[in-house]
Amino acid sequence: MKITFLGTGTSQGVPVIACDCNTCLSDDPHDKRLRTSLLLEKNGIYLLFDAGPDFRQQMLRENVKKLDAIILTHEHKDHIAGMDDVRAFNYKSQDAVDIYAEERVQEAVKSEFSYVFADYRHPGIPRMRLNTITDHSFKIKGIEIIPIRVMHHRLEIYGFRTGDFAYITDANYIPQESKEKLIGVKCLVINALRKEKHISHFCLREALDFIREISPRKAFLIHISHQMGLHEEVSRELPPGIFLAHDGLKFVCDE
Repeated sequence: MKITFLGTGTSQGVPVIACDCNTCLSDDPHDKRLRTSLLLEKNGIYLLFDAGPDFRQQMLRENVKKLDAIILTHEHKDHIAGMDDVRAFNYKSQDAVDIYAEERVQEAVKSEFSYVFADYRHPGIPRMRLNTITDHSFKIKGIEIIPIRVMHHRLEIYGFRTGDFAYITDANYIPQESKEKLIGVKCLVINALRKEKHISHFCLREALDFIREISPRKAFLIHISHQMGLHEEVSRELPPGIFLAHDGLKFVCDE
């Protein structure tokens, strides 16, 4: 399966126009991070994990012409705010886009995009078809997805595994039963907000400790704030086989 990092950043500590830190002023394109989102392609099926405010820009940059489903980890704006732009894929496929989310997240989507689900549908509005995620595995066009429950401070959210690949973002605690679902993962994507400890996200040290515990062949750090520091400098500090992801990075996870 082929993985593309559409975005690796976060609204948490997002650079602002008045920020004069080294990361915000960096000329290195690796330090320019859109909100975290990931595209998985397998056997011609394209699955998107989260669709934040930068969704349209990310789709255009990567020239994505097909989208089979969007899988949502949770309902925070930096993970769902761009979903209005599925209308381009509606037009191309002449069908609704399948959205996979647990019931709580579906309610947030219905509230955020109420016009999509209203009794009267104005011509040209996005078309979304909601599908419910529980703790049980499910399939999207033959691809098995295993939900993995993690904690985002006090909010229960989902990470996901498919084959030998796993994707977890916005976690600061992962229970033992969820860790057991990650046994044998070869490629792990995990959040690491910054070097300092944070109330609702793994910091760098916590993410590295978790990676060592799971022991994948490769691991990639995402959901990175500008407070993490420069990509080039942080990358030099990481152990072998662990990488600071950057927007546009692609890799293949062999199964």
